Amino acid sequence: MMTVKQKSDVANRLSRIEGQVRGIQRMVQEDRYCMDILAQTRSITAALRKVENLVMETHLHTCVAEAMRSTDEHDQDEKVKEIMTILADMRKYG
Repeated sequence: MMTVKQKSDVANRLSRIEGQVRGIQRMVQEDRYCMDILAQTRSITAALRKVENLVMETHLHTCVAEAMRSTDEHDQDEKVKEIMTILADMRKYG
């Protein structure tokens, strides 16, 4: 579970990303140069990866750590499967 600060950090990043997306929408409507639009989409992709990293770090420090400290082998196995699934997805989609 995220702390208040972590939630705030993620929310702030997502708000900035939302603004960037709106900016790209305007760029498309204004027929801006394609390479300029692509540069902005890459910036959004990088910002989303930072959000992913923050959420993953929180998950590892809380949910996963708690499961690994417990004696519940089913919960431990589930957390490992979750992590392996998300890592496989990240590798697939770069």
